[in-house]
Amino acid sequence: MIGSIIGDSIGAVYEFSPVKRTDFEAWTPDSRFTDDSVMTVATADAILNGGDYGASYRRWGRLFPNASFWPNAGYGGSFVRWLAKDDAPPYDSFGNGSAMRVGPVGWAFATLEETLAEAEKSAACSHNHPEGVKGAQATAATIFWARNGESKDFIRASVEKMFGYDLSKNCDELRPGYRFNEICQTTVPQALAAFFDASDFEEAIRLAVSLGGDADTLACIVGSVAEAFWGAASIPNDWRQKTLERLDERLKAVVDAFEAKFPA
Repeated sequence: MIGSIIGDSIGAVYEFSPVKRTDFEAWTPDSRFTDDSVMTVATADAILNGGDYGASYRRWGRLFPNASFWPNAGYGGSFVRWLAKDDAPPYDSFGNGSAMRVGPVGWAFATLEETLAEAEKSAACSHNHPEGVKGAQATAATIFWARNGESKDFIRASVEKMFGYDLSKNCDELRPGYRFNEICQTTVPQALAAFFDASDFEEAIRLAVSLGGDADTLACIVGSVAEAFWGAASIPNDWRQKTLERLDERLKAVVDAFEAKFPA
């Protein structure tokens, strides 16, 4: 799952300062984890301890209320209000938060049916709109297929058939007109395009950020997919080290425990 956090940490600087090229500086003095990593860890923690996803999101979100590179960014306003109340119901969201936090689900379950069911549970506590659930399920299923050795052609066809996303455009076709947005419908397919176009982990992250959208979330999503497809050994060693150096020890402890139980 470290691939998700690497993507988030690299993309954070470019979330509201977009680049439309792949040769950007991957690591700057300001590179850091954001709410995407916190919520990914919260998902992993719930899986490791058999806990409730909603309770885990609230606990970790309250521990890291300002997890953002940019002032007044990070958690969306509706999610912040949801975090604040233990009994808050889901709020019909189709924001891309359901997809960016679901990565660990794709790693942890033995069948596609279990993966889809757990992805829905992880989304529906807050993001219960059908598109919010779909974004989480499509991301988790892609990770599941990738770690089980399926080809890109199989994954593309399966995602299109099962979830109805149009995956016909590559990054060069998407990039000129793509702009920042925070919804699953126009984040998940674009993140997957970066995976389909890439030849390795690093290129997948660079392509996702180069689209110029919600860069940390795009790269967070594709990071877990790319790690599952190419394996942990495909991650540049210095990228992994720089991510871990920037990661809070409480978050790192969950990452270490999760990767020990579900190795890439």
